[in-house]
Amino acid sequence: MKRRDVLGAGLALAGAALAAPIARAAAVSRVRPGAPGWPSAADWDGLKQATSGRLSPVTLPDLTTPDAKSLLANPFYIADQPGLTESSGFLDAWRSSPSAYVVEAQSTADVVAAVNFARVHNLRLVIKGRGHSYLGASNAPDSLLLWTRRMDDVTVHDAFTPAGSTVAPVQAVSCGAGAMWLHAYQAVTTGAGRYVQGGGCTTVGVAGLVQGGGFGSFSKGFGSAAASLIEAEVVTADGKVRVVNHAQERELFWALKGGGGGTFGVVTRLTLATHELPTNFGAVRLTLHAKSAEAYRRLLARFVDFYAANLFNPHWGEQVTARPDNKLEISMVFQGLTQDEARAAWRPLIAFADANPADYEGQNSFLAVAIPARHFWDPAMLSHLPGVIVSDPRPGAAPTDFWWTGNTNEAGTFWHAYTSAWLPASLLKPANQTRLVDAWFAASRHWYASFHLNKGLAGAPDAALQAARDTATNPAVVDAFALAIIGSDGKTLYGGGEPDLASAHVIAANVQASMAALRVAAPGAGAYVNECDYFQADWQRAFWGPNYPRLARVKRRYDPDGLFTVHHGVGSEAWSADGFTRTA
Repeated sequence: MKRRDVLGAGLALAGAALAAPIARAAAVSRVRPGAPGWPSAADWDGLKQATSGRLSPVTLPDLTTPDAKSLLANPFYIADQPGLTESSGFLDAWRSSPSAYVVEAQSTADVVAAVNFARVHNLRLVIKGRGHSYLGASNAPDSLLLWTRRMDDVTVHDAFTPAGSTVAPVQAVSCGAGAMWLHAYQAVTTGAGRYVQGGGCTTVGVAGLVQGGGFGSFSKGFGSAAASLIEAEVVTADGKVRVVNHAQERELFWALKGGGGGTFGVVTRLTLATHELPTNFGAVRLTLHAKSAEAYRRLLARFVDFYAANLFNPHWGEQVTARPDNKLEISMVFQGLTQDEARAAWRPLIAFADANPADYEGQNSFLAVAIPARHFWDPAMLSHLPGVIVSDPRPGAAPTDFWWTGNTNEAGTFWHAYTSAWLPASLLKPANQTRLVDAWFAASRHWYASFHLNKGLAGAPDAALQAARDTATNPAVVDAFALAIIGSDGKTLYGGGEPDLASAHVIAANVQASMAALRVAAPGAGAYVNECDYFQADWQRAFWGPNYPRLARVKRRYDPDGLFTVHHGVGSEAWSADGFTRTA
């Protein structure tokens, strides 16, 4: 309550001169620099004063220096630059381009001031926390950037009751708009001995992941991040600060749980329920090589049957990839099992390969490691495991900041293509496995076809499934055993790099052919809004299924003039592709 009281004076100062009621259909196009209606120098100075000097033009860092290459491979460095995003672009879709001005918000009052200013002056407004959107949602030239990076506080609660609610208090964690999952995990798990369901990549932002639905390595055990949300503070297009939960403004609260980031307002704080921490977290690695295409298809069939019988439960998550070179690459995690129990679970698959030495090799690559769950994000423990993490090497960086080695190549990446599809658990039934295996094998002839087994919630505990049904995420996730992801990326465009467009288009065509082959087993499958094709057809149905009409009603109520517009976000069909011109 004290935090809300402290905000009062700042909100009044920021909003008094800038606040104005929303006028329906008052603007057809957002204004650009130099165009009539672009704010004057005095206008910008007023915003700078209202935000205590936190407004500035966006400038790009010098990317030609000797140390630029190493810096651009560092996701923490990229996140610290207002003019950069974690992806540098997407083929034939977008390239990272800086906004005209940025408000580096440090308080809700700063957010209110920026929202009001953008609305009154008819500006394109872009919101960025950590900047991980594959679709360029935190990127738009000629815009005003509202950057919440510095609002990164994380507070653990022993007993939290949502405002206006009479429910019993629960253990929870509150995260500011710019907080990353690494810091949330370190506060909740390393510090408090609890677990919060978040994302797998350490530098992904809490706010963006939750608003997109949110899946992490252990979602099969604990559900989606959105389903754990119990309260949010959000600034809507009218400049009002709203605290939403199950007891007040329930429709907006529901929409924030998977309805897409940057769409309904600027979330400034999120509070998520935490869970009892398992004794162990662990990982399994295994790559099996089939020596012929026929043997490879048999291996895929054996894995599908093995997974359905042994691993289709809350203990197991992450991914398995069918590769064009007839290798089955397994990179999975587990929770709540001992190392011996995890190893025992894989014996049937290893035994299958051992029994056919003329057809398979790679069984000796098997590795299963368990560590105390409390140390899973603890660099003091992880530093003793070679090749697992990369610490932020910059002088003065926090010694506890790191990223997983497997995410290194994603820093600044340029996407050739990215596709996803939820695969229904009915495909695991014995009568349907052949259809799944045929499609997976066919997909692998074109490109690397991965099943992210933690991003389908079928097999999760009933409580997790029920909570997921009360989110805006496509209900197909509840019945899916996996999210299939097929994509490809290349070197960064930062520092003057240019892609080999001919090669990139060939790869993109292979990705699309691979997904088309896989979708034969699941025609009409939905897709995950945070990880999807920029060119997704029928995106309203694919991302949200039957929830879209309800989301559209929330959008019309809280943002009737589309101040918050992102590519393929709710209501974006009324706007041009660049978000500047209203077309409907």
